[in-house]
Amino acid sequence: MSANYLESIKRQFLYYKDLGEKAMEQIPEEKLLWQFNAESNSIATIVKHLSGNMISRWTDFLTSDGEKEWRNRDGEFENDIKTKTELMATWNKGWDCFFNTINSLTENDLQKIIYIRNQGHTVMEAINRQLAHYPYHIGQIVFVAKMIKNEDWKSLSIPRNKSNEYNTEKFSQEKSVKHFTEEYLKKKKD
Repeated sequence: MSANYLESIKRQFLYYKDLGEKAMEQIPEEKLLWQFNAESNSIATIVKHLSGNMISRWTDFLTSDGEKEWRNRDGEFENDIKTKTELMATWNKGWDCFFNTINSLTENDLQKIIYIRNQGHTVMEAINRQLAHYPYHIGQIVFVAKMIKNEDWKSLSIPRNKSNEYNTEKFSQEKSVKHFTEEYLKKKKD
């Protein structure tokens, strides 16, 4: 079961990574720093925060506290990423750190205790904590992107008023088990 958990968790994180990327693909570079108001974050700021969190949490994951002394969390909320290239480099740096660590874990690691801000978690609890945190922020990215694109937004799920068509198409197919990981990796190679 634990090996299945690790494979399932990888698929979930890949799904949310892909969702964020599809939202950001729709945004022109000049809108990356757009904020609804002074208290809200731009897409660039959210990406910077996610990446900072990932690098802090997943560097030396099993051996050091997840809140590294060198992390500048407050600086993550400075709106200073200027280009889409810089945005995607920051995004990928965080995800690479995360997936390198997740891919190195085994089922024997899942009950080990790690610390985040001096608070003990099993490895499984720490993974689940991030599975709540990252999609929360990716949802913000999608929401901001939808506000920016307005009527030009291309839906990332079932388009509005298209549920019946979608269900008809899905239920006309044979039952199958598809793994997002395989589909995602295949698309990235193409």
